[in-house]
Amino acid sequence: MVDALGVAVVGFGWMGRVHTRAYARVRHHYPQLALRPELVTVAEEVPGRAEEAAAQFGFASTARDWREVAGDPRVHAVSITAPNFLHREIAVAMAEAGKHIWIEKPVGLSVDDAQAVADAVAKAGVQGAVGFNYRNAPAVEAARDLIAAGEIGTVTHVRVRLLSDYAAHPEAALTWRYERERGGSGVLGDLASHGADLARFLLGDIASLTADTAVFLPERARPAAATAGHARAAGGESGPVENEDYVSCLLRFASGARGVLEACRVSVGEQNNYGFEVHGTTGAVFWDFRRMNELGVSRGTQYQDQPVSAVYVGPAHGEFAAFQPGAANAMGYDDLKVVEAHRFLRSIAEATPYGATLPDAVHSAAVLEAMARSAERGTWVSCGISG
Repeated sequence: MVDALGVAVVGFGWMGRVHTRAYARVRHHYPQLALRPELVTVAEEVPGRAEEAAAQFGFASTARDWREVAGDPRVHAVSITAPNFLHREIAVAMAEAGKHIWIEKPVGLSVDDAQAVADAVAKAGVQGAVGFNYRNAPAVEAARDLIAAGEIGTVTHVRVRLLSDYAAHPEAALTWRYERERGGSGVLGDLASHGADLARFLLGDIASLTADTAVFLPERARPAAATAGHARAAGGESGPVENEDYVSCLLRFASGARGVLEACRVSVGEQNNYGFEVHGTTGAVFWDFRRMNELGVSRGTQYQDQPVSAVYVGPAHGEFAAFQPGAANAMGYDDLKVVEAHRFLRSIAEATPYGATLPDAVHSAAVLEAMARSAERGTWVSCGISG
């Protein structure tokens, strides 16, 4: 028997839509799932947006205030896709109300925020999932397995990159994303948080780092009305960009491996250029999000002039079989969020965490804060959660 699970979405920008589509599709790909998500309510403070969401996706009700969701007995699980500065307050309240939470990274503005949410989830005995979606790509999981099996020898160094142009236009609106109080860090929380999670997912804990950050577009125009995504606001009153556009970072892993992490939101000519190159003593593995279902793999005994082969992931890798019947059939970004939804719902059904969890978010936040400290001090710093 399949049990219905009432779900809500708090915040209905682009990511709120992605979560909603994932709930709608999840049982198409995972028919054996023991829970059937039902769209109970959507909360959004922008006038008319929740009503549009209900009309398009079939939510049973709408709310202007997320607190209505916390008190709604029909709701058992909540997607939190609101701006970063609201993450802690909403997530803690939902957990205390006994609701499972699926929250987008970076889970607040600081390590303290992420830890507070993690503590609330643990105390309430509910499940908590975090939106580190790139680790869900079957090729990324295949790369992790390959590394763990020693197929490229002992890992020596890695490069992780997340370069994008979503904020490159000088007319991009000065939204909450560019403010310290509401957005926290800039490209650190938005992109480097994924990089920190990927690096740790593949190679284990990061012990220390040294970082440099920069703001390349110091002013932007304030929007005249509510915005979604990365809207433009030409001609509006200008204001300062308070957080970083760019970060570069040298990493030292607990294993002894070395790494480079680079992220930028204003890279003209780069659209979602996300990926990694992991090198070992006998080989290497390469992944590019823009060719999400493919790995470059070099392994053998040649060392010098050793070739790289293209490996197309298939049903034997990660969650690929839930989406496509044979290797080299394409999966896309939204599919990664369906995987995430499945793991969240499975966690609830089995009372066992699957996928990225709140402790993972705490680790990522600790790395981000270490980057900020290092950039300010100009020194190597520890990435310990307690430090």
